[in-house]
Amino acid sequence: MSLRLLLLFFCLKVFRHGQSGAQAGPEPSAAKTLIWGPGLETNIVLPARFFHIQAVDSSGTNLTASPGENVFEVKIVSPAEQFTRIWIQVLDRRDGSFLVRYRMYATYTDLHIHVLLKGEHVAESPYVLKGHVYHEGCDCPQLSGSVWEGDMHCPQSFARINKDLSLFMSVDLDRNAQEIPKRFGERQSLCHYTIKDNKVYVKTFGEHVGFRIFMDAILLSLTRKVQLPDVEFFVNLGDWPLEKRKPTEKIHPIFSWCGSNNTRDIVMPTYDLTESVLETMGRVSLDMMSIQANTGPPWSEKNATGFWRGRDSRQERLELVKLSRAHPDMIDAAFTNFFFFKHDESLYGPLVKHVSFFDFFKYKYQINIDGTVAAYRLPYLLAGDSVVLKQDSGYYEHFYHELKPWEHYIPVRADLGDLLEKIQWARDHDEEAKKIALAGQQFTRNHLMGDSIFCYYYKLFKEYAKLQITEPKVREGMEPVEQPADELFPCSCQRTTVKDEL
Repeated sequence: MSLRLLLLFFCLKVFRHGQSGAQAGPEPSAAKTLIWGPGLETNIVLPARFFHIQAVDSSGTNLTASPGENVFEVKIVSPAEQFTRIWIQVLDRRDGSFLVRYRMYATYTDLHIHVLLKGEHVAESPYVLKGHVYHEGCDCPQLSGSVWEGDMHCPQSFARINKDLSLFMSVDLDRNAQEIPKRFGERQSLCHYTIKDNKVYVKTFGEHVGFRIFMDAILLSLTRKVQLPDVEFFVNLGDWPLEKRKPTEKIHPIFSWCGSNNTRDIVMPTYDLTESVLETMGRVSLDMMSIQANTGPPWSEKNATGFWRGRDSRQERLELVKLSRAHPDMIDAAFTNFFFFKHDESLYGPLVKHVSFFDFFKYKYQINIDGTVAAYRLPYLLAGDSVVLKQDSGYYEHFYHELKPWEHYIPVRADLGDLLEKIQWARDHDEEAKKIALAGQQFTRNHLMGDSIFCYYYKLFKEYAKLQITEPKVREGMEPVEQPADELFPCSCQRTTVKDEL
């Protein structure tokens, strides 16, 4: 036998041994494996529906490592349709669990969801969603808000909404319509919305109103799903929260994507998180689901270094890059763009290439620093399985008050004075740091998925509407925000429930 053949024979033996080794370990049991989630319920309408699979072996023990990326097969069909236009993805979270997401492009009747393991049905598969299963583009609102909340399993309340609205004993819409444009309309960018009979109307103020598209989109999506109360409100389209008056003064209700300790704005989920929910499996690739299948190598194989990339939107970010240069063994931080401190580019450059967000998770320690306001990447950082070192901040998003330091993230002083110390602590307490990382990840799975975001918006408008002491009006200069037409897959709405009395 020639030397070349001998080498080929040896390589094949090594390859086959490696293959058998990769399959070693417990295998999932079709009967014992667990399946649950909102994507298995008829009346939960989301842009991308989802459900969970937890692989369990024959002894009833949950698997904690991936049994293989393609071990589960999911098929979704409607017996009444020859073809179903549904995009399905099975996302391997590599911790023994899977996230299955699917986006429907038409409405179907009696949808059957088959989950298979080596051709065998898993758990209670097939799951049958009886009746009309409406897709995201279908304008078919549930007329009863209380029924919709029950279908969505919305929480009874959100503490952030209660706190924000507690500053307003009542809301005089006529007064606001006169005073808010005069006070903010020339210097800021605002949208004045009225929702009347579940139709959306808007008037804009200011030059830079492009971000209106995000607010239009969530309002249209909500009104396709549920009958909203008649409500009238102003949305701040800028980064900074606006209402700086003290609660003892005459404050105005302004809806914003970010809040701060020094302002009184009513906080909504950020436009970034909102768009990621609406466009999941659409035109965006970064969302709370995709990250769960792209969390980098296992914890033990991640680089034990603090990591950060971004632009120069805050002085502390400059300080972080300086720290990185002084301590490259502990921090890898660099700018991908200069905008605010262009005159300092020679000091803090050169710029580096953009890094895929999924590649962030090659590093154990993710550094989160404010930008112009709160850094809107925090939900996505938490969703990975690296631990977040979060700068203390006066800015907050709608969910920050539920995060607990040392439970969901490692706190860092606002001036970053203890950042090196905290990274060293994480290195010295590896198991504790890993536990914090996983708790942060679990928080996002429980509180920042699409169903939670829709519940938050609905609850916010519902509770705000209760404060109105004058009638919401379609005011002069407002124009309708039209639902997008779906000529390819028109929807026939079959709902007959009674509208709530608010």
